[in-house]
Amino acid sequence: MYSQRPQKYRLTVACLCVFAICFIATCSAETAAPPKKLNVLLVIVDDLGFADLSCLGSDDMQTPNLDYLYSESLKLGNLYANCPVCSPTRASVLTGCYPDRVGVPGVIRTHRENNWGYYQPFTQTLPHQLQENGYETIAIGKWHLGLSPSTHPLSQGFDSFKGYLGDMMDDYYTHRRHGINYMRDDRQEIDPQGHATDLFTRWAVEYINSQGKEVGATEVEVTKDANSALSATRSSSEGKPWFLYLAYNAPHTPIQPPEDWFQKVKVREQANRDKAISDKRAKIVALIEHMDSGIGKVLSALKKSGQYENTVIVFTSDNGGQANVGANNGPLRGEKQQMYEGGLRIPGCIRVPNQTKADTTSHTVCCTADFFPTIVDLAGIKVPNGIDGRSLLPLIKQPLTANGTNLWPAREIYFVRREGGPSYSGLTSQALLDGHYKLVHDLPTKQFELFDLKADPAESTNLAKKLPTKLRELSRRLQVHVQQGGQVPWQPPVTGDEITR
Repeated sequence: MYSQRPQKYRLTVACLCVFAICFIATCSAETAAPPKKLNVLLVIVDDLGFADLSCLGSDDMQTPNLDYLYSESLKLGNLYANCPVCSPTRASVLTGCYPDRVGVPGVIRTHRENNWGYYQPFTQTLPHQLQENGYETIAIGKWHLGLSPSTHPLSQGFDSFKGYLGDMMDDYYTHRRHGINYMRDDRQEIDPQGHATDLFTRWAVEYINSQGKEVGATEVEVTKDANSALSATRSSSEGKPWFLYLAYNAPHTPIQPPEDWFQKVKVREQANRDKAISDKRAKIVALIEHMDSGIGKVLSALKKSGQYENTVIVFTSDNGGQANVGANNGPLRGEKQQMYEGGLRIPGCIRVPNQTKADTTSHTVCCTADFFPTIVDLAGIKVPNGIDGRSLLPLIKQPLTANGTNLWPAREIYFVRREGGPSYSGLTSQALLDGHYKLVHDLPTKQFELFDLKADPAESTNLAKKLPTKLRELSRRLQVHVQQGGQVPWQPPVTGDEITR
């Protein structure tokens, strides 16, 4: 009997210890702070050709930073811009809708007689959605979605804005358009010195560093004024996840790289005469390489500040490259402004920490409107009804063996562009992608064309006469879409919300 008591005591004590450990663990789990939501960095560049990175096939340029990002990301091999020009695609990214459904069927410009859009989303924007769910929302760089107070980034869901309101810059150093200064810090006009690419990079790095862990003085290249401003920003947003919309003007015209970057390309070319390129090509190569260097600094800031593994990174362009200034759209027909593949197919990749598989490619057809629901989905927010984009989470989660397949083989995507001048006269060009068939109306004065992209990715054989039933079917559906877009005004009111200069 006495010999069994110590054993009973030992069992009792052991049970109590196990219970205490379980109780403490349960309490700790209940009181522990929930994991921080993922930050989001969305980088959109301007007029980057489908093949205009070294990892995409351009062997005359060196883009090590974007090559590295692609190697760590899911490459979107069948990504379409929702329009072959700038403003509409940006509207699709920020609303998840076809651009003509939110008032932006064409380019928004300074002068009313040449303006073809009025951004007025009928649903909440992406930054609105994130802002209302605890995110700090920041826009840096090119806006190009309106010049009036109601279309300003601060009126469209962003907490702060530092960048350029207008379309293209007439000069990357003076930042003017038609002699007007559109550079803003929130709503205040500013006149910073330097190449626009360098400015946007520096402002993005400053913001990222302000949100990360403490870093050494050698790791932060900011001015004293910037440091004090960023300290104020950090104190007001400490602990919040953030969404940074970083939009570069490069490599849009004017093709104006810093001189030292142009000379570096020329020296490299002269050393390798087997791959000689024209000065025209060398300039756009230099502009892209300079931009790549800036994006590399942004990625480096994420790593040094300890945020890289908690940040979703999306990279894309707003449309295809402009061929007459030397852009490379690879084997695709057409270029920027056109409804052919070279105007609509764009580079793109997405990196989600611990989710995307490194150096993989998805062949599922997707479009820029898909970034809205994807980012909302990744943030754990309910995707709103009434948008046109689809979340890309199925692509991100699909096994490696499925990346070679198109998850949405029957998907249809509509494209509309309204423009002025003698080729358009205020009318529209349009296209409809329906599975592997594509209906193209590239100019108001041209006949409709029909292509089978599976058999003819170069769009060299028009099947309109051979497949009249398919032509009529797609034409009818496209007509319905154009009518729906017509329900939304795309010109600003004559009085009231006038352009702000």
